[in-house]
Amino acid sequence: MSGADSPEILAAYDAVRSDKDETNWLIISYASAVGDKLTLSSTGTGGISELAEKLDPSQAQYAYVRVEYANDTESKRVKFVMVIWIGEGTKVMRKARVSIESGAVKRVLGHHSIQVDAREKSDLKEDDIVVRLRKAGGADYNGGRG
Repeated sequence: MSGADSPEILAAYDAVRSDKDETNWLIISYASAVGDKLTLSSTGTGGISELAEKLDPSQAQYAYVRVEYANDTESKRVKFVMVIWIGEGTKVMRKARVSIESGAVKRVLGHHSIQVDAREKSDLKEDDIVVRLRKAGGADYNGGRG
């Protein structure tokens, strides 16, 4: 097993999903340059922008983030996003294996509205992700404008 279901990762996942915990993102990294062993590398409370800064351009990583946005003037929505990060410096063999190994991570981080495949930090702009979440979520009370 890859370790995607380790107690540390499961606890971080529960924290991100909890309305009572400030943690709103987590990053899972490969434990070493070879093999498929995964480990929780960081968590935080600063949303997508903080998460993007923590991703390593030389690695493939998986992230899970809680996104809150105004649905209309009266309500907020909470959605979850799975990020598959393949930094530009990721080795070729690791890139090739991510498509296979990401399945185990998706099973553990199962509750997400959208998946974002990111290659550079600009792929993780919060406004762009909220637009995608609105489209995935059905009703849009703002006429498509964030």
